Amino acid sequence: MKEIIVSGFGGQGVLSLGLFLSYSAMNMGYNTSWLPSYGPEMRGGTANVGVVYSRGEIACPLVTNPDILAAFNEPSLNKFENAVKENGFIFVNSSIVKSKVQRKDVKVFYVPVDELASGINSRGGNIIMLGAMLPALSSLTASAAEEAVKQVFKSKPNLIEPNLRCLQAGREYVGGESKI
Repeated sequence: MKEIIVSGFGGQGVLSLGLFLSYSAMNMGYNTSWLPSYGPEMRGGTANVGVVYSRGEIACPLVTNPDILAAFNEPSLNKFENAVKENGFIFVNSSIVKSKVQRKDVKVFYVPVDELASGINSRGGNIIMLGAMLPALSSLTASAAEEAVKQVFKSKPNLIEPNLRCLQAGREYVGGESKI
């Protein structure tokens, strides 16, 4: 079982990233849950999504002790850093978050998602983060994530190629195919 929290401001693609993770897991034959949480203000307010995937049944969709955290803003890192399991992973949007993770028992990756996305698709920061997270998600393949991008954007085919390039850019930033 893998448990993930993605958190940030509304409008950063946080909930969409959770959706991409869920679709990727389904493409690999996993059972999955996607549980969003956001305030009434939506855009600009904080939002997070818990994603769980497993070969077995998922008894509870709530994520309280994630294996992986993707923090897109400072409040998200502050709120969830200490919840991540020992030997877990924290991915930080270093384009916005300037503080450093204080824990020494987790692997941390600072990913400049905005800068990486700017030359490809300025709204693709969440897909950059998905690509960066893939090596830590050894149970999900790049092809499952690519298929998820195609599924989500099937009604907007002109967005598929730029988002696939964002996915690749994120993977390359953290080392590509190798498992972290």
